[in-house]
Amino acid sequence: MLELTVGKIADITGGQCVDVDPDQVVTGPVEFDSRKVATGSIFMALPGANVDGHDFVDKALEQGAALLLVGHDVRRPAIVAQPVEVSEESSNATAFEHDVDGQGAAVLAAVDKLARYNTDELAARGLTVVGVTGSAGKTSTKDLIGAVLRADGETVAPPGSFNNEIGLPYTALRAGETTKYLVSEMSARGVGHIRHLTEVTPPKIGVVLNVGSAHLGEFGSREAIAQAKGELVEALPATGVAVLNADDDQVSAMDERTQARVVYFSTNGETGCARGDKADYYATDIALDALARATFTLHHPHGEPVEVSLQVFGEHQVSNALAAAAVGIEAGLSAETVADALGTHRATSANRMDVRQRRDGVTIINDSYNANPESMRAGLQALAYTSKSGNSGETGESGRSWAVLGQMGELGDNAYDEHAELGTYLGELGITAAVVVGNGVNQQALTAAAKKAGVDARQVEDIDSAVNYVDLNLREGDVVLVKASQSEGLWAVAEGLLFGESEGA
Repeated sequence: MLELTVGKIADITGGQCVDVDPDQVVTGPVEFDSRKVATGSIFMALPGANVDGHDFVDKALEQGAALLLVGHDVRRPAIVAQPVEVSEESSNATAFEHDVDGQGAAVLAAVDKLARYNTDELAARGLTVVGVTGSAGKTSTKDLIGAVLRADGETVAPPGSFNNEIGLPYTALRAGETTKYLVSEMSARGVGHIRHLTEVTPPKIGVVLNVGSAHLGEFGSREAIAQAKGELVEALPATGVAVLNADDDQVSAMDERTQARVVYFSTNGETGCARGDKADYYATDIALDALARATFTLHHPHGEPVEVSLQVFGEHQVSNALAAAAVGIEAGLSAETVADALGTHRATSANRMDVRQRRDGVTIINDSYNANPESMRAGLQALAYTSKSGNSGETGESGRSWAVLGQMGELGDNAYDEHAELGTYLGELGITAAVVVGNGVNQQALTAAAKKAGVDARQVEDIDSAVNYVDLNLREGDVVLVKASQSEGLWAVAEGLLFGESEGA
């Protein structure tokens, strides 16, 4: 964050200074967790399910906070944010669920203004903002884009999945004088949400990965999801670049919604696009190693093709890597630099296709951060491939494939059918065993369909039961995928299966 005086911050946010010197200089950035406050930072007090940030202002000051940003007078040095009206278009995710009196909304509106000011000032000095959205793969692609752009200069990208109205300005305020690129991951639970996020960090390059069924229960239809995702390209300037997935008809059709120059990427070759358009960035000669890490030839419009060898897992990462490559090359990097950056990148966001091998030869794939039908299928494909690709023990037999799964959230009326279809898909892939965690109707549908498809499937009550059952039955060469929606907390299964193991993969 740029250095600003308290008075300037009050002017930007429209807040009122209380018991604080307006000439005091603040270096930022902002924090909403008092435990992470460092000297010079701004503590924004937000209401939560169990605690209210306003109750932790003293702790924040003790840890060195230079300024408090609050929703009411806490009788401490602070800026009190002005009240705002919350519209559906600016209320993404769960930020306002516990905001009974609007104080959290006031604080977030102030932080949005501060993040927009910081972004605009830095953009005038050469900062490039890259926006990324899609129903699946946003975080993995954001990490790949970050790896590519760091080869050209200081890059700020969100930690994990900081992609809503809290995480996006939080990330933007980590950009400073020396930052060359800001990567903004943008999520949506309704039409208008991404538009709001683009108003906080206006993008120069916009990437749309896919339109799937994540949050279908909230949107109501795939067409509504496409409408929301396309808000990113609508926000691009005429001098900007829209990077669109040519293999998704809903995404490729977004070219009509932007004034920016459009480039397409495709895993199906130059002419394998959904609408018949030729792809500008495409992959050929795709091959996977024993751990489902892809190599491919990257074709691009600025010279000879280059070879790429990914260190992240799953064939679906090829599409994500193409999107990242397009961003890097359109930003001015050479194809060789981009290929090198992609080839050295490893998974950086927690619980995202994190592959570890135990000392007993068992491989654990922890992809438990989130799940929807598309990402579930991608993860299961990686599991099936890895277990059949020479990952065998002393007996010479191929390793068995274990899918430890929880339910997929936010699918609305389609939830039961989607879980049943996933169970059938387990059988189509030849997955050896499935352990489904939880007793709900969705888990029952998944388990029953998997059994019918010939999978050794069982339903267990909780995480401890899953860890105990799987660990007792594993043998050398087996491969385990752990995946569910974030609310299920299944990363604890992966942690339990890896307890006492050293890092590796």
